[in-house]
Amino acid sequence: MQLSTREWGAGDRTALLVHGLMSDSRTWRRVAPALVERGYRVIAVDLRGHGVSPRGAYGPQLFADDLVDTLPRQADLALGHSLGGLCLSLAVERLRPLRAVYSDPAWSSADPDRHIGPEIFASLKHATRERTIALNPRWDAEDVDIEMATLAAWDAASAHFLGGRPLTGFVPDRPAVPSLVQLADPSFLVGTEDADRLRASGFEVRTVAGAGHTIHRDDFDGFMKSLDGWL
Repeated sequence: MQLSTREWGAGDRTALLVHGLMSDSRTWRRVAPALVERGYRVIAVDLRGHGVSPRGAYGPQLFADDLVDTLPRQADLALGHSLGGLCLSLAVERLRPLRAVYSDPAWSSADPDRHIGPEIFASLKHATRERTIALNPRWDAEDVDIEMATLAAWDAASAHFLGGRPLTGFVPDRPAVPSLVQLADPSFLVGTEDADRLRASGFEVRTVAGAGHTIHRDDFDGFMKSLDGWL
């Protein structure tokens, strides 16, 4: 599937951005210009079922295959948030970016007894602005505006692959390319044991103190500082 993409800049280096569940390429409204200032051409996708990309069957491998079908190989940087981090990790050996960043990736659950069902996400499809602000008190008003628009564009069926099961089995055994894992504080997706395993297998792991799951919206300055040495 060819995904819809949004581009910024015309630098000599290329950065690929992959958003999380319920979002789309508009989530990068501050990150992309910051990368352009650092000399990048930035390409961000709308995953299938998100934004203006086509709908279809849904699952991590399908999302990953779409990235391979849509994005250029050997980009200088690839960054995925949450579901986007999971999809990127399943596509990274084929895309072969020079560096990969996984921002609070949806690889596991810090609490193995916590079942994440699609109905939880589906209920957010019609979240009010007030509820969105209550869930994300640190977001700028513009990010709240974007969230309302992306929820309206999102196909809630894309969450059905979760199936009410604990999110598990996706933590990579090793980094396919030099890789940074950026964690919220605390991360409900990557627990302490998984973080230790990732470090031991060659990933660099950094926590953005006090940041929620959507780090780039919760603490943009902390998000960018956490990327020091990776841009």
